[in-house]
Amino acid sequence: MVDVGTQAPNFNLHKSKSEKVELESLRGKNVILAFFPAAFTGICEKELCSFRDAHSALKDFNAEVYGISVNDPFTNAAFSEKNGLGFALLSDYTRSAIRAYGVDHDDFDGMTGYTAAKRSVFVIDKEGIIRFAWIAPNPGVEPDYEAVKAAVAELK
Repeated sequence: MVDVGTQAPNFNLHKSKSEKVELESLRGKNVILAFFPAAFTGICEKELCSFRDAHSALKDFNAEVYGISVNDPFTNAAFSEKNGLGFALLSDYTRSAIRAYGVDHDDFDGMTGYTAAKRSVFVIDKEGIIRFAWIAPNPGVEPDYEAVKAAVAELK
């Protein structure tokens, strides 16, 4: 896992088939990265809908939310549309970002050879420094949303 107080690893991930998002291009904004194991699963849906419901309050702190999974861009788009998320879901199908952040979950759900993202949240400040980091002890645990909001509020 990356440490609080260190530079956030850069990434360049697919938002859609033809559109990418690079972390470095988001400098000047606070960023919340919500890594999640899989689209269309109960806990992931609950987590991302919780971020959706808090999205306008987080924007008041100049913070943008990005969900990241190893799902392909098409699955992420369908999942976002189904839930009306209002923020980008990024596809890390090469698993480069989950490895850079140390949140790769090998043999996920007993599937030998399949690597998904561990449920985790990182708050990155306007200069690209990690100010909050949390990794779930298991995929069934949701983040403390109030702690995430408090971390973002400290950055304003």
